[in-house]
Amino acid sequence: MVRALDGPTDERMAMGWLEALVLGIVQGLTEFLPISSSAHLSIIGQFYGGEDPGSAFTAISQLGTETAVIIYFRSDIWKIIRHWCLALVGKIPRDDPEARMGWLVIIGSIPIVALGLLFQDQIDHSLRNLWITVAMLAGFGIIIGIADHFAKNIRPLESLTWKHGILYGLAQSLALVPGVSRSGATIAAGLALGYKREAAAKYAFLLAIPAVVGSGFFKLFDISSDPVEPAWGPIILATVVAFGVGLAVIHWLLKYVSTHTYKPFVIYRLGLAALVAVLLLTGVLQPLPTA
Repeated sequence: MVRALDGPTDERMAMGWLEALVLGIVQGLTEFLPISSSAHLSIIGQFYGGEDPGSAFTAISQLGTETAVIIYFRSDIWKIIRHWCLALVGKIPRDDPEARMGWLVIIGSIPIVALGLLFQDQIDHSLRNLWITVAMLAGFGIIIGIADHFAKNIRPLESLTWKHGILYGLAQSLALVPGVSRSGATIAAGLALGYKREAAAKYAFLLAIPAVVGSGFFKLFDISSDPVEPAWGPIILATVVAFGVGLAVIHWLLKYVSTHTYKPFVIYRLGLAALVAVLLLTGVLQPLPTA
């Protein structure tokens, strides 16, 4: 028997290889789509063992999908880091576009880091209530739909301002609540600010790297010191699978949003929210699963 990650020792669920495989696929499919990966992991986890796999499992498996982002945008990321370092020591102008993007990613990451540390206990426990997830799936589905409908779709990513970078960061921090969706919140903010769909998506991906990688390694260190041996085999499998599936999804999504709206995702979110509400009312799912 292997064990999951969160909660008291006697409340940990058994996690098998098949479940890890399924959760890895779900993580890879949903991380970059504006439909909330944490909500899907929570819902699917209940069908397997009666419990949410937990925020630690979610954070660690996201290392796989963020590795996919790093590989896909490796040229952009290397250019941003290189120019940021050169500008820092005065080798190139400080208003260099790539160096400026480096600062925008750093500044935009501050809200989610600060709020994540401040509300860590609530994020790990009370905010994972599925009724909150239902409300966020539906509520932010409507917000994304409105932002997409009225989007001007004219601003390129190069025109990103400091003010907009901070607003992007504040929007990303809302994803600490399961059901919101990191990509959904940041993309909606980008659309509302007039950016092109592909530009909004690309910055959402870049902005997520520091926060998600930091959160993943923080949780990795946290569970490594736990007296109960974590389920390393299934965790690694889920992370690797999430990487492969996530890389394919990035390729598809950036092509899709260049010529399509987000309407299908809005409809899906509303439908999923309705389905989960019915399953909660009929007792098939529990708001906060018991051991």
